[in-house]
Amino acid sequence: MAMIPNQLPRLASDPSGRSLGLDLPPGALTGPADDPYLWSGHGPGGPGAWSALRPAARTAGLLPVLLGGERGPEDWDLEPELMSDPAEHDAEAVLAGLWEDYLASEVPEGERDPRVTAAVEELFGEQPGYAETLAPFAAGWPGLGPALPPRTDPDRAAAGLAETLTAPHSWLAEARPALVRARRSADIPAAIGWTGPLNHESDVARLSAVLRSWEDRFGARVVALTSDQLVVSVAAPPRTAEEAEAVAAEHFAFCPDTITQGDHDTLRAYAHEALLGAPAWSFWWD
Repeated sequence: MAMIPNQLPRLASDPSGRSLGLDLPPGALTGPADDPYLWSGHGPGGPGAWSALRPAARTAGLLPVLLGGERGPEDWDLEPELMSDPAEHDAEAVLAGLWEDYLASEVPEGERDPRVTAAVEELFGEQPGYAETLAPFAAGWPGLGPALPPRTDPDRAAAGLAETLTAPHSWLAEARPALVRARRSADIPAAIGWTGPLNHESDVARLSAVLRSWEDRFGARVVALTSDQLVVSVAAPPRTAEEAEAVAAEHFAFCPDTITQGDHDTLRAYAHEALLGAPAWSFWWD
């Protein structure tokens, strides 16, 4: 990945970051002493934390992200040395391949163990079939959706989402502020070697390539991570059913668990109920 000079080592002798024009709370560096890849606060930063770190992009080439969840980043098994460069991957090729991988893993109905089917239905009720789950795209990968016009400035949308996520009683109210050396927010997962999607994709740089495409087409920004969740802000969300279904197909390839283990049984339901006009997208991998 094309890297910019790493200013994070300076925080070892200047913990507040004043030499970089920052005023950081107490925190710690993660990674080799001469080349750390992450700074994170020791505790919650509150609703203004993400925005307070935003100037670091200009002064130090560091991008803000919120780190939440029950386990802190020191327990996330971060492996940046194992990730490739997002620039090496084509977003559509990545999504098309993941879509086909899902199809290849689907067990034909006639070959399913009836005992397993009965156990699943007892726990979760009758499950939709493959064609119903992926309609209207059961025939195959539909390709990337079109770029959409932004409703607001992408960075302003990201700041607004960060404030909402860290508001009192929000599920990420205890999130730590963090800084990552990256040129664009889409690269943050790859830059820190995030392994949240490990059961779906072992090289998160491939997913960062998709996030780059979403930055370009939908004004998306990576705002928050937990050990297995990713939250992005969206400045140009889909406004019609057709647009939403196209985006939903990309989300399904990117993270099938969003639909197969989420609140929406089918791609179409997810598109209509979770994506139309939504200012944020959230993904979770089992």
